[in-house]
Amino acid sequence: MSKKRAAPPASAKRVARRESAGRTAHKTAADGLDYARSVVRNEALAIAALEGRINGAFSRAVQLVLECRGRVVVTGMGKPGFIAQKISATFASTGTPSLYLHPAEALHGDLGRLGPGDLVLALSNSGETDEVVRLLPALKRLSMPIVALTSDPKSQLARAAVVTLEIAPIPEACPLGLAPTTSTIALLALGDALAMTVLDQRGFSAEQFAELHPGGQLGKRLLRVRELMRSGRQNPVVAATAPLREAVAVMTRTEGRPGATSVVDAQGKLVGIFTDGDLRRLVEKGNVDFERPVASAMGRGPRTIDPDELASAAMELLRERRIDQVPVVDEQGRPIGLLDVQDLLAARLLG
Repeated sequence: MSKKRAAPPASAKRVARRESAGRTAHKTAADGLDYARSVVRNEALAIAALEGRINGAFSRAVQLVLECRGRVVVTGMGKPGFIAQKISATFASTGTPSLYLHPAEALHGDLGRLGPGDLVLALSNSGETDEVVRLLPALKRLSMPIVALTSDPKSQLARAAVVTLEIAPIPEACPLGLAPTTSTIALLALGDALAMTVLDQRGFSAEQFAELHPGGQLGKRLLRVRELMRSGRQNPVVAATAPLREAVAVMTRTEGRPGATSVVDAQGKLVGIFTDGDLRRLVEKGNVDFERPVASAMGRGPRTIDPDELASAAMELLRERRIDQVPVVDEQGRPIGLLDVQDLLAARLLG
């Protein structure tokens, strides 16, 4: 009968804890900063190593995405799965229809999300991730072409793919060599390179980008003047020969009371602008004759803006000229709208 090993005395446990604490205590703040810098350096090296791997396979992958008549379906498990979600979002926001497919959920019904013409972009550092590998036979049955992003060109994932994009087999920046760090940053950079190259090849425009980003700061930066200007019945216009009282009446009854009116000649072309400020100056000088033609009191040669200009450009114009309104004119010089500082405030372009 074997003897039961006696547990170490409590005093021995306390000594062991003190020794362990001592080993940790010798790590200084400077050591931590040095290690943090090494993480950043290693991840930068992982990305730099990708440049030499952009080759014919990459060109083929770009072509497959450009020819895709369905959606780019991006999949990955664990940390590469989060990277896959970001890459899918980047594709979708830059004109390439895309969705993220969780590989485990795909095996339990989500394969139904796939359709004819779809292209699968699969991420796995090892190329042997169990959930991704188990998905491969189903993708083959559905005749789904696969583009693999992996560090192992001989892996099961790479062998199932029509194109393999390789990341360098660089060690992880984790002190245990386990947590995905350099590998995930490389997958992200390679995915971004693919999405941005497709965007460039398609000639995706800022206007198209704005259509997909109507909210937030991105959308605001790409707003056009025509989207904010006052037009139709909200655009006050008066003839140059009209009496001053008519100009004031037009400004007063126009919806939103913009505090200005465009002044046009007989051909409907802009020749001036009359504002609340002009009226106040006339009152201060005691020179108010409401029967005089508005042309005699208007501001001549006003600054104008094109309806397709960025609203941010209009904002800078108002700030630079210290004015509250700017007429919006067409190619013939006719006022088709009026942009008021209040419109920019409402769009939160001015703060």
